[in-house]
Amino acid sequence: MLFSTNAAEYLPPEEPGAAATAIVVPGHGRLHRDGVYRISARCHRLVREAERLAERLPAETVVFSGWSPSGGPSEAEQMRTLWRGPEVELVIEPTARVTAENAGRTLPLLVERGIRRAVVVCAPLHLVRAHYLFSRLYADAGIETKFRMARIVPSPYALAWELGALWVRRAQLRAVRAELARSRKRR
Repeated sequence: MLFSTNAAEYLPPEEPGAAATAIVVPGHGRLHRDGVYRISARCHRLVREAERLAERLPAETVVFSGWSPSGGPSEAEQMRTLWRGPEVELVIEPTARVTAENAGRTLPLLVERGIRRAVVVCAPLHLVRAHYLFSRLYADAGIETKFRMARIVPSPYALAWELGALWVRRAQLRAVRAELARSRKRR
């Protein structure tokens, strides 16, 4: 199945020796009038959805990804602070500025933890782009990827953003694959 509004239905119960599972939450924020960069209400909903999912899935790890353009707490750090879900390993990736970087920069974090299955939590309008980027990059590492959409009412601005971003997704995928290749060479 391409996506799910209930990813727990599509991931079988964990058996002894089963692949480790992670939940991945790409951030979303904006600079407020007071000059402080904060995660959006949409991002709050993504974290709440990840909490609900973590209650139902055998997830050992939750990875939050996202930057801060202002030098303050990153989206990833703000999401970790917001977390009220079950006790799992909470990992932050504080440098990703776009969805392709969310996918590419969380990938090594999953690989080093032996994660073989991931559920990416995203907004409905973000699903097409998130699926395109995460599923390709994670498949390169043998990670099964599913998607969970949070219940978020799409705004006209979000629709316009996603339509515009579709034009650059291939170039972003190439750029992130090149970044990952350079990173592997340095090791």
